[in-house]
Formats: sequence, structure tokens, C-alpha cells
Amino acid sequence: MDIDFKGRVAIVTGAGGGLGRQHALALAARGARVLVNDLGGSVHGEGGSASAAQAVVDEIRAAGGEALANGASVTDFAAVQAMVQQAVDAWGRVDVLVNNAGILRDKSFAKMDMADFRLVVDVHLMGAAYCCKAVWPHMVAQQYGRIVMTTSSTGLYGNFGQANYGAAKLAQVGLMQTLAIEGDKYNIRVNALAPTAATRMTEGLMPQEVLDALKSEAVVPAMLVLAHESAPTRAILCAGAGSFEAAHITLTQGIHLGQGADVPEHLAARLAEVTARAGEQVPGSGAAQGSAEVQKALAARG
Repeated sequence: MDIDFKGRVAIVTGAGGGLGRQHALALAARGARVLVNDLGGSVHGEGGSASAAQAVVDEIRAAGGEALANGASVTDFAAVQAMVQQAVDAWGRVDVLVNNAGILRDKSFAKMDMADFRLVVDVHLMGAAYCCKAVWPHMVAQQYGRIVMTTSSTGLYGNFGQANYGAAKLAQVGLMQTLAIEGDKYNIRVNALAPTAATRMTEGLMPQEVLDALKSEAVVPAMLVLAHESAPTRAILCAGAGSFEAAHITLTQGIHLGQGADVPEHLAARLAEVTARAGEQVPGSGAAQGSAEVQKALAARG
């Protein structure tokens, strides 16, 4: 099966450099018309210039592809709506959204300014939500859409000094879970990509030999699979250095203890049974957790 995007229109945010640039170039190389969005700010979210997005557009056009530049901040919903309309006006539709824009404001939580916490959440979470909201009616109307969230191992598993980033990145997974359920009847598939790649956001954080192994290009195949018409939905793919894995949010079999004054003591004594992973499952929705708990309760009554 060829992974091609002929006839498709894609929007990639934060595509002026690093991983986003590679995403935009790859989509264009496989036939997509690409709107390249980038605020053109620093890794900390300061400043702004349309030149970064335009440079990628120039690369795509030089290779024979079609592309447009956009310098909107994903934290500005009106600007995001205008960005989506720019693509629709030019090409009549939006098929693919890759939410890639992001910034870092790293510090240990004890030293972190809450303004920096909020800004990172605004860019990563609200920026993704704004972009999804703006493309959603178009995807519903055309009965087709592919949305890729960019989550992170920090969101999935934690990382020192990145409480704000991790919270925002795991929140994108929560957004993905519900949008995938709501979009299913419209053929809108929503997935998340957890990349490990050397970009300007990782400079100075790892030894150079490790950075050399973590080329951004090695992550791109996972994005292409998640953005393609054959994509799954509600998947969390991890990718880095040419390796690919899937992450899952699972529910253990657990135990039923009923209700009573001594339940806390029983729970503490049997916590290992509750956390045992044998037979764990990936629920189809949040309601499935409640259903499983009620079923155990009813079974316990005999």
C-alpha cells in the first residue's frame, strides 16, 4: 500500500523548523497541498516572524509542490480560524491537521512561575483545541478528517523540570480520546504521536551522539501513517531513531471490596492485586470504566 496524499490538503502547525518542517515536507512530497503555519518565535515562545513558514513553503514549491505560509499564533482562536479559512479558500477543503506547535518553559515545579505554566498549556493544549475546533466543521461537512496530536513521553511518563509541558502534552491525549469518539461517525480519525527527536527544543539536553541518532526525519513515518486515509483512531504511537512503539492507557482487572468503614485498610492490604497488570484492558470509552466497576459490584452480590 502506498502512503500518498494526492488530492489532500494538510495544515501543519509549528512547521517552520524541526519536526514540523519535516512533517510539512513529507506530506508535500507525497502529494498533499500544505499550509505551513509557524509563529516564527523562539523556543520559549518569544517574538514572531512569518519568514520561517515562508522558507518551508519555498522549499516545497522548489520541489514542485503546493504550499502556503501562515504566521498565526495557535493561542489566538480568531487567527486560527482565519488560517483554516485561508486553506479552504485556496484549496476548498482541509483533510489533515497536524498539531505540532509548541514551546518550552522548563524549571522544577518549586521554581516554576505559574505564568510560564499557563503559557505552555495555552500553546500546547489550547492551541491544539483551537485548531481542532476550527477544522472540525469542515471535516464534518466533507465526512473526512485526520487529526494528529503531538504528545510526548514527558506527558505519558514524566520528566524532571517539565510539569507544565507534561501536563499539556497528556491533556492532548485526553482531547484525542474524546474527539476520536465524537468524530467516528464522520470518518474523522484522531491519533497522537509521541516523538523523540533532536530539534532546537532538545539542543543542549542530550549528548551530541544521541542527538545525531534522533533525526527528526525518523519520526515522520509515524505521522504519515496516522494522517493517512488508512489511519487507525485513538492510537498513541511513539517514534524515535527509527523505532516505533505504541503506548496504552489501560485498566486493570482490579478487585471488588464493597463499602464499609474498613475498606481503606483492606484496599491498602490488597493494593498489589489492584495494580496487577494481568488481564488489563484498554477501555473503549471512559464509561467503560464505570461499567466494569458496576459489573463487579453486581457480581459480588451474587
